[in-house]
Amino acid sequence: MHEETDVLVIGGGIAGIVASIEAARAGANVTIACAGPLFGGSSFYPGTWGLGLIGPADEKDEADLIATIENVGCGVADPALVETFVHNIRPAIEWLEQELGVPLKRPASAESAREVTFIPCFDHANRLWRGITREAFERVARAEIERLGIELLERCELMEIVRDQHGPVIGTILYDRRKHELFPFPAKSIILCSGGTGGLFERSLTSRDVLSSAHGIALDAGCSLVNIEFMQMMPGLVSPARGIVFNEKTFRYAVFDDPTGILPADRNGLSDLLEARSGHGPFTCRLGDELVDMTIDAAGEDGIAVHYNFPKDDAPEFVLTFAQWMEDELGITPNDELRVAMYAHAANGGIRIDAHARTNVQGLFACGEVTGGMHGADRIGGLSSANGLVFGRIAGKGAANHGTAMSIRINADSILKESLERIRMSAAPLDDMDASRITKDMQRTMSAHAMIQRSEEGLATALDDIERLQREARYHGDCRGCVIPTDATLARGIRVSSQLKLAQAMLQAMRSRTEGLGSHYRAD
Repeated sequence: MHEETDVLVIGGGIAGIVASIEAARAGANVTIACAGPLFGGSSFYPGTWGLGLIGPADEKDEADLIATIENVGCGVADPALVETFVHNIRPAIEWLEQELGVPLKRPASAESAREVTFIPCFDHANRLWRGITREAFERVARAEIERLGIELLERCELMEIVRDQHGPVIGTILYDRRKHELFPFPAKSIILCSGGTGGLFERSLTSRDVLSSAHGIALDAGCSLVNIEFMQMMPGLVSPARGIVFNEKTFRYAVFDDPTGILPADRNGLSDLLEARSGHGPFTCRLGDELVDMTIDAAGEDGIAVHYNFPKDDAPEFVLTFAQWMEDELGITPNDELRVAMYAHAANGGIRIDAHARTNVQGLFACGEVTGGMHGADRIGGLSSANGLVFGRIAGKGAANHGTAMSIRINADSILKESLERIRMSAAPLDDMDASRITKDMQRTMSAHAMIQRSEEGLATALDDIERLQREARYHGDCRGCVIPTDATLARGIRVSSQLKLAQAMLQAMRSRTEGLGSHYRAD
């Protein structure tokens, strides 16, 4: 049994790191547990140059950004969360750059900042723009984590959130992925910031440590989900490099090999369509340019062939930066043929929180992509990073206040040990072969029926598939026989069960929303 911590942070991306720093600065004893290495998750996904970060240009611009988020979100975002979010972006950027000391990228000049390529996707105006690079953020954040004495539990995966008889949280059961051992970890407050839903799909622009299991664990603990049917789907490369974000600003310079005949044959019509599609990265059915994504989607896993026809003179700075990054990091030149397919990307929905980053479970906070409500059916580009930054700070302070105010609970150790014993006695184990098979079947089902083309028939089929996989996973718990399962097999079983719970919740939400709305397209 580990010594109780004031704040346990689950996740090693930007939201988790920011939350842990703010909690420790508020005087709390803080531990970070993450399924992969620190500085992981989608925040540090290597498939692009870094993270764009946008906010209101000034105080006057806040009202317009709030209205635009709600409009782009098609009315399903939480107005209170949106207002809290926007009002705190500029202070959060100032904190990151001036107080924490992370150097941020800026447009090369005031003139280039006004270029159309710097208008965030789905937006209508130029905003404050900053860029976060991994190297700069990691260097500064790692030094601050060490200075504050934050404990690190890398490659330790969340298995269960433990509550005091349906009351406040008292800790977790974690799984050490290196030692292959389950262990209890007491905590007075917990912050979930473990990433989005990309782990449920065959192709995703997320890191491999985004397991998409924490949502199911949170549901078991008593949390609820919001807007979980809305997920960004993004074009990405499958060749000559795989899992690389296709920069949407370059659509206007793209030449497609379209064997499907979906795209307009008229050159002017195609040019207008690609110009419109250059205004946003993820798919939407809201703006009338969805034929581009449907063409890419129809090409399947091998992708559609794309060539660039960049202007020889006066190419925008944003495009030049992307082209140079591709050549320097990947060895891909603008003359090379690219093959592009659709990928699952960032989630727009997730665990429901309030403006203080609290879930409806006492002592359990959440922030970053694992949450929902501050975005809607579509999300303005650069606001996912801002979400992790803003609500990471809010969650860190809130969890610190809660954790340091809580007295030590005498029965916490015994409850945690009972939870671990219950898992070892009754959880359904899965060996590596069965877990891999069920996971692949789940990802295949979600990719076939929960990406761009969604319909009543397809979603009903997918739900049947997921329920079948849930029965298969539970079967291994009913047939233990005389063999005592290892912690590794139990951890695989819990992970798969939690992923399937989230997949089921997503499919049910997609099925319930019968109208097309933003990223949620109903083909029927």
